[in-house]
Amino acid sequence: MADLQGFNANEVEPMPSFEPLPAGQYVAMIVDSDEKISQAGNRFVVLVFEVAEGPYSGRKLWVNLNLYHPNADIVKLARSELASVCLAVGVPSPQNSGQLHHIPLAIDVKSVPRKDTGELQNRVKGYAAKSAAPRGTTPSSASAGASAGASQSPQQQGQSQQAPATPTTPPWQRQGGRA
Repeated sequence: MADLQGFNANEVEPMPSFEPLPAGQYVAMIVDSDEKISQAGNRFVVLVFEVAEGPYSGRKLWVNLNLYHPNADIVKLARSELASVCLAVGVPSPQNSGQLHHIPLAIDVKSVPRKDTGELQNRVKGYAAKSAAPRGTTPSSASAGASAGASQSPQQQGQSQQAPATPTTPPWQRQGGRA
């Protein structure tokens, strides 16, 4: 049995939900990066993104870039993704990953099932300059799906509802996400 004398839950902020973010476009920034070794012994780069605006501000997403993988196709994809990040933050030739930190950009987030458990998890599927993100970006209610809505409070569910799409509605705000 552990001694918990002196602990008062009323004095501590409760742990936030770790449910996946609703699919959509978010303004975020890289707040940390590191190089790690996979179980197979391959080096890879981890970028930690933090949502910078809106109701999900402070939530984090992780992107692994297999820049040193033995499979050339995997390296090509990772280098392409890194190029997208670099161009989105305006640092086309960084000398280290720290030069990409704390520069706002727009990220396109999707929810995909995990291969091992089938549970939904977030994946960053696109990057753009912050100027490409609409002000007050919120995830599309259609993209969020029923499962994401279940993880939100009633107030959050109301915030992510959108008006019907019109011909002038940007693709990222239309029901169903990007065209």
